Amino acid sequence: MTDVTLCLWYDGAAEEAARFYAATFPDSSLGAIHRAPGDFPGGKAGDPLTVEFTVLSLKCIGLNGGPIFPHTEAFSFQVGTDSQEETDRYWDAIVGNGGAESACGWCKDKWGLNWQITPKVLTQGMADPDPAVRARVFEAMMTMGKIDHAAIEAARAG
Repeated sequence: MTDVTLCLWYDGAAEEAARFYAATFPDSSLGAIHRAPGDFPGGKAGDPLTVEFTVLSLKCIGLNGGPIFPHTEAFSFQVGTDSQEETDRYWDAIVGNGGAESACGWCKDKWGLNWQITPKVLTQGMADPDPAVRARVFEAMMTMGKIDHAAIEAARAG
């Protein structure tokens, strides 16, 4: 079986980000921190160069590569949630730690990494076989930043 690890580029904050993810999400942890043996673009000898971590069981490595390649919305973690409490907990942790709110369940952490905090009720509503239900759920979602479970359920019910 092929071993796959997601590499995420940071501007010197890979360790801080990895510690935050490990403390915020279940099945997440901080692994080895590899320090640079010499100066490199974006850092000095002894600084963390790569940081191994997992986020929701997904193996990642944070590379402190400097400011040349910032994160964009072209990549995001999508986290399915079961309850409003779980949605609030993740959203509030990301936004409350220097991140920023966006639309339709998207937010950005303080390191520029994008997250979709996506309640399963939303995913189910968008997959409903009835096109009228899908349209109502979509319309409701388009008015939201953080997704409101009760409002999505109300849209599903009509």
